[in-house]
Amino acid sequence: MRPGTARGLAVVAPLAGLAAVHAAPSLTARGPLRRMLPRLAGRGAPGGVALTFDDGPDPDGTPAVLAALADLRWTATFFLLGSQVRRHPDVARAVVAAGHEIGVHGDQHRNHLGRTPGSVRRDLERATATITATTGVRPRWFRPPYGVLSAGSLRAAARLELTPVLWTAWGRDWERTTPDRIRDRMLDGLRSGATLLLHDSDCTATPRSWVATAAALPLLAAELERRALVVRPLGAHLARRP
Repeated sequence: MRPGTARGLAVVAPLAGLAAVHAAPSLTARGPLRRMLPRLAGRGAPGGVALTFDDGPDPDGTPAVLAALADLRWTATFFLLGSQVRRHPDVARAVVAAGHEIGVHGDQHRNHLGRTPGSVRRDLERATATITATTGVRPRWFRPPYGVLSAGSLRAAARLELTPVLWTAWGRDWERTTPDRIRDRMLDGLRSGATLLLHDSDCTATPRSWVATAAALPLLAAELERRALVVRPLGAHLARRP
């Protein structure tokens, strides 16, 4: 081995190690590892499910979802983007006024694996400050964009006293789809104690995708009633977990 090659390997090896540490938490985004971490996956107490929404607030989608939730008398948790809160502050305040919980989804909807720890920290700090100042409520929950955590995500969340929560079932409602298909996709992971993920905004999705989401909620309600499962926000859902 040439000396230059050895020096190059001496530099590359530590960098590769740092990259592996940075990316390791992303393994929880899918598959069996998440199931081994029930609280991170949002596994709460039996008898109910937590209903969560990402990517808002949206000037059209969020009011439509809020109206459907009011009809069903459900309380949910909304993971807000700081950038969206600055665009639509009145809608963010309407979420809180309706009695729903709020969490942090970041400031910009960008995958944390492609960002430095410092960039992620500043993103979460700005989002948390924006949401708190706008709504008067300091959020306690955190969900990263795309559900992909990095080591920087976890450090920043801990510093801000935010608890990361992903999900156990989703409707893939950011695509062009129908209310029936959203409901059917949710059934794959719909278990007692599950956390459900939907979206109240189309800022990173198919335009007006929230129309199908809002229409899917009564269909989901019928299935939950059949299974005798109540809907609750994350605070109640995880607080009751054994």
